[in-house]
Amino acid sequence: MTAFDNARKFFDACEEPAGWAGCKQYVEQDAPFVAQSEPLATIKTVEAYCEWMKAFAGVIAPGATYDLHTASYDEATNTAAFFATYHARHTGEGGPVPPTQKETHSHYVYVLTMSANNKVQRMVKIWNASWAMKELGWL
Repeated sequence: MTAFDNARKFFDACEEPAGWAGCKQYVEQDAPFVAQSEPLATIKTVEAYCEWMKAFAGVIAPGATYDLHTASYDEATNTAAFFATYHARHTGEGGPVPPTQKETHSHYVYVLTMSANNKVQRMVKIWNASWAMKELGWL
């Protein structure tokens, strides 16, 4: 598999959400995670982010989906980028407030730096979290 193939498989597994169990084969050990988004500010590893996604999409907003708009790979920097829209409705327990039944249609980007082993060695998520939280009725 190429680095881009593995990046795409990681993206899909993370969004399913397969959690760390379904994502770890595509990620280097202890790969860092970075996001300048309030709900994700304390998450420091890709493993922890995969588990956060599993909890969000599996418990707080079961049935969440995404539309992938574009995906690209820069050979010079070994970096994959995925731009998508996440569709979720807050119907489950576990959010900052009881279920609101409100929806979000939130744009986001994953930037994945790939290693020489064709695995994710660093992940950055670009996401306007406050937009999504307002749509969900959390702010």
